[in-house]
Parts: sequence; structure tokens; C-alpha cells
Amino acid sequence: MKALKAKKRVFVGISGGVDSSVVLALLKKRGYDVVGVFIKTWQPDFIECTWRDDRRDAMRVCAVLNVPFYTLDLTQEYKEGVAHYMIEEYACGRTPNPDVMCNREVKFGGFLKFALANGADYVATGHYAIVKQKGEKYILSRGKDTGKDQSYFLWTLTNNELSKVLFPIGDKKKSTVRALAKKFNLPTALKKDSQGVCFLGPLDMKEFLTHYLPEKEGVVVNDQNEVVGKHTGAHLYTLGERHGFTITKNSPTMEPYYIVAKDIDKNILTVSHKKPEQSIFAKKEYLLEKTNWIHTFPIPTKKYRAQIRYHGELYECVITKVVADTVSIVFKQALVVAPGQSVVFYNGTTCLGGGVVVS
Repeated sequence: MKALKAKKRVFVGISGGVDSSVVLALLKKRGYDVVGVFIKTWQPDFIECTWRDDRRDAMRVCAVLNVPFYTLDLTQEYKEGVAHYMIEEYACGRTPNPDVMCNREVKFGGFLKFALANGADYVATGHYAIVKQKGEKYILSRGKDTGKDQSYFLWTLTNNELSKVLFPIGDKKKSTVRALAKKFNLPTALKKDSQGVCFLGPLDMKEFLTHYLPEKEGVVVNDQNEVVGKHTGAHLYTLGERHGFTITKNSPTMEPYYIVAKDIDKNILTVSHKKPEQSIFAKKEYLLEKTNWIHTFPIPTKKYRAQIRYHGELYECVITKVVADTVSIVFKQALVVAPGQSVVFYNGTTCLGGGVVVS
């Protein structure tokens, strides 16, 4: 964490949860001039509305700590940069990561711009990640609590953005954060952690998408190209799923089927009893686009480790080619990584950046 300087002004993104509440309390205790900012975003009318309750909890925390409170409406930024992006990606058969876009477009997009335009020196959030300054560079690393680490979602941040960001709980375990919330007598100390998509919460993705994308019945084939079932639209499924499609021809083994391939043009799902990485569709070479390198370009042929999903394991890989914002990579083992997924690179605990799978 950056060196602490008294009276630096920090706008804290306070969600009404325990993590951001503790961030606010810690920064005030450390001498910062803090302001609590609740970010209101878009929410469709068919999803249970929770933002008013969350906003009330955020206001209560600010009242207990005696700090100013503001509500920032970023409805349009969220709707266009996160929701529309997510829907369009699924429509094209890709598997996007809305939390990555939420961080880029909302928390460290609209919120950061608002804060700096209104006199803030920094913004702070309750992310479990660590930022350290090294000369003119800012290094993003995994949070101390490996079960909560959120650096995977932050790969799009630039060195300039990280220079304006504080993650005060990144060096703490979740249990410590809970204990601090009780110590500070925060009204959110016992509140359950939020789950699901950024700002939307728990979400049945297929049900959500059917409000915007038409269902289209198609066939399910096995890895011998035999028709074994049907589905409601190939664009509504992701690789690795085991549920949501109907099997009409059971195999003798009765083992579960995994989705291992999608043909969006023909509206066909291919399934296999083998897990995706063990199927004939697994491969080692991938092309990524829209890459971002936080402070240093990767070295071709050097071995790195890459994460392909949140809380997923790290896989050894080599970056073989870098051209503008695209890179070619080769994993040590064959994997099935869906187009649209984020691949995030690490050197030890340091997050180097990442990109989006094209093919």
C-alpha cells in the first residue's frame, strides 16, 4: 500500500457491505480526508431491487464514522459498458466477464473520473488486491487472502489508474476484516458477503439473457456427432456446463455430459462425457486480443502462469508472439478456454495484465 499522507482526500466506493465499510473506517483512522460514495447502477425491473437497502446501509456506516456521503449515478455507464457488452458478447457466442468490465467502466472508469474531478487524490475500494509503488511503476499483486483475491478482475487497469487507487484491505484476511468491522462498531459487521455479477448480485444467466436474446431450439450432439438431445439456443450456454440442456438419448454409462464445443451459426452444442480439458476440443494454443500490460510488456518465450477464470488454478504458459494488442500463447497442457474469457498473466504473485480470448 502507498505511503500514508495525512489530509490526502480519498473518495471511498462504499457499497453497503462489510469490506468497503472497513476501508472507510481504516482510512479515516489513518488520517485521510475521506468521503463515502455509493455508486448507483442500472438494474432491470425483473431482478429484485436491493440497491436502496445497500444505500441505506452505506449511509448508516458514514453516519457512524461521521464522514460525508454522496450517491453517484452511473446507470448509463453500467448499462452501456457492462450490461450491453455482456448481452452482445453472449449473442455472438462468446463468454464475457462482466466483473472485469464493471471494474474498467464503472469503479475505475466513471467513479475514478468523478472523484478526481471533485478534488480527490485517490479512490479506495474493498478489493482484495495489493498495489505497491516501485519507482514510477505501480505493481498489482494478489491479495493476501487467496480465497478472496480479486486481482483477476483488475487486469485492465493501467499504471496511471493504479497510481490513484488504494486497496486498504488487500493485505488482510477476510476474518481480520470481519473482526475490524466489529471493533469499529460498524452496522455492516455481520452483513453477508455479496455474490454474483457486479452490482446485479446472484443471477441465473440464462434466465437473464432470455429477456434480451430470443431462444432458438437446436440439437445437442455427442463427440461422435450423434444427436443426443436438444437445447434452447447455443448462445445461452458456456463451455464446461453440465446443465440446462435436455438429453433425450441416454448413454449406457449414465455419466454426466459436459459442453465441449458450440457452433453458433448452426446452433449446435457438442457434449462429451469427458471433461472439457480431456476432450478432443482441448488445445494448447490461443490467440488473445484487447490485451493490457500494466507496467511491462511480457518477454516472449519466458514462462508465465495464467488464470482463465476467477478462483481458477494457474496454468503454465509461454507467450510466443506479441503484435500490437494481440498475443499468441501456448499452454503447457491442453485446455478448453471459451472465446470472450479473460486470460490473466502472473509472474509469481504479480499481475502482469491480460487479454480476451479470440480463438
